[in-house]
Amino acid sequence: MAVARVNRYCTHIPPCTDRHKIRPPLDKSLLDILCCPVTKSPLRLLAENELVVLNRAIANEQVLNGAGTRVAAALISGLITRDGKTIYRVDEDIPVMLADEAISTSQVTEFPRSR
Repeated sequence: MAVARVNRYCTHIPPCTDRHKIRPPLDKSLLDILCCPVTKSPLRLLAENELVVLNRAIANEQVLNGAGTRVAAALISGLITRDGKTIYRVDEDIPVMLADEAISTSQVTEFPRSR
């Protein structure tokens, strides 16, 4: 049986692989420059209550992405346009800003609407 040893010269710390741990929010300077690739609308972080409602709909197989494919995996974090119409997932602190991967909030009936 092989045993992995830590090299004392190695300073790289592997990323967190536990998808249930809370990650720090995206850097504010990054949020300031990101926008929706389709509408050019500014983005904000998805609120906890919005994330819960979205993940419940994903678990019930009710959510399709922009390409028309069912969203299978729950989101750990996400960005939403300021008008509250489109969500982009964030995977391992990397925003996925592809129109085909975007999620429309209009298909989630219980989603909290922006005022």
